[in-house]
Amino acid sequence: MASLGVHGLLVLLGLWLCTKLFLRFWRRGASTTRLSGPPSPSRFLGVMRHLSLAADSSEIYEEWAARYGPAYEIPAELGRRKIILTDPKAVTHFYSSERSIYVRPENDRLFVDKIFGRGVLWAEGDTHKRQRKALTPAFSNAAIRRLTAVFYDSAYKMKSHWDAILDSVPSRDGAVIEVQEWMNRIALDSIGIAGFSHDFHYIDGQKSAVTAAFEALQVIETSLFSTIIFILSFTFPILLSVPTERMRLFWALRASLDIIAQRLLANTRREKEAGVAEELTDKSVIGLLLKAEMSGTELHMTQEEVTAQSILLLAGYETTSVSLTWALVELARHPEMQDKLRKDLSRFSTDPTWDQLVAELPYLDATVLEVLRLHPPIGETLREATHDDIIPLGTPIVTPSGETVSSIVIGKGISVVAPIRCINRSEALWGSDAKEFKPERWFADITTQAKELQGHRHLLTFHDGPRTCLGKAFALAEFKAALSVLIRNFVFEFLDGPDTKIEKHVSIVPRPKVAGQNGAKVPLKVTRVE
Repeated sequence: MASLGVHGLLVLLGLWLCTKLFLRFWRRGASTTRLSGPPSPSRFLGVMRHLSLAADSSEIYEEWAARYGPAYEIPAELGRRKIILTDPKAVTHFYSSERSIYVRPENDRLFVDKIFGRGVLWAEGDTHKRQRKALTPAFSNAAIRRLTAVFYDSAYKMKSHWDAILDSVPSRDGAVIEVQEWMNRIALDSIGIAGFSHDFHYIDGQKSAVTAAFEALQVIETSLFSTIIFILSFTFPILLSVPTERMRLFWALRASLDIIAQRLLANTRREKEAGVAEELTDKSVIGLLLKAEMSGTELHMTQEEVTAQSILLLAGYETTSVSLTWALVELARHPEMQDKLRKDLSRFSTDPTWDQLVAELPYLDATVLEVLRLHPPIGETLREATHDDIIPLGTPIVTPSGETVSSIVIGKGISVVAPIRCINRSEALWGSDAKEFKPERWFADITTQAKELQGHRHLLTFHDGPRTCLGKAFALAEFKAALSVLIRNFVFEFLDGPDTKIEKHVSIVPRPKVAGQNGAKVPLKVTRVE
């Protein structure tokens, strides 16, 4: 009898849970416009396993957009559905409504909290507005103008190491250098000095717990179990506490970042209390964070928030290093474009100032924009509606019932996705050559459809709306300064020629890798510019 009682309770519990989930999803979807979309290959996971395991989900999103229109729905886990937007007018509305309507889903915020803490990436509403306002001075034009010298210093430090490598090679045929690791080094050291007035000496070969944790994440292969657990966490956020191999590495990364951030903050606090903090430190990110921590104004940050902002800044080196690596990949694929860029840079006898990097190097600007368009580090934006909304469409669509609509209703609790990589590379928006690396497109009049996008230079790489990337100018200045030093001094080639096959290695952000290499490695033949 006791056994039957337990079994009966389990059955009732299961029925209660299923009923609760059904009612929750039914209420969420009842008011939402039904849209066309792909059929579900699995009642359990929908199409999410297919998307999660794809090397490039942007191609899948674009194929569905061509078939079902610029706004469509996909079946997600446990019967849920997600609305996918590629229509520029709809995407603009979506991003502009982030603070008021569309927020990170609960599991997404829990994940960010576990890995990066409760900083500006995690925050919503007034908390996000307060944190962002406190951090804004660190990323102003004046601040970036001062920091440009730091970015150049790191680039030249790496150049000296490469010169030593080339000097050690007996022939003048150059040396093979695995550039991805070096881009990691320059990005982390630049952020360390610019953000924290601390040199990690990663360029010099010194390893730390932070770099070890990031490197471990780059080589791990995600198992099917880990993938399923992550997909189901959108419905059951508590599953993010399951110790899968990927989550254990993320926890190790958080622990390492936390230790480093606390140490850097403690050192700067001591320097400020002793009155020996340099002017650059006071105006750096860490200086502004400590100012906010001690402030009695509306911009006050707790110690937990200050640590979280520091962790996020440290982790941000990933995106810059990946973008630099993609730039070298594309320029090695297109030697004639590499020569054009070198010619553009040769007009300056000294390193370009920040103002010149911004306004007087058109081919450098076009190259950087094209890398960011084709290879945005973040593939998509996922948000959940906090209440009902009506999203306008630039192009009317036909619903499954045959009705033509120029707007769609989004019910409270429905997930909405803007697939950034898909939109950036969409032939419907950018033309038939959208998949090609073509800096010259930025000298012509870009398509009317692409102009409708409101992001930075009509790209969504830095997000858009009230949550647009706060460190955009910082990232662009670091990217341009480092790339200018590399291209002015070195020539980059693939060992097997420009047609070398490049694959994508899934890490925190997708990284390029030469096909056949073990891990995210990009070995290039490097020679000096004659």
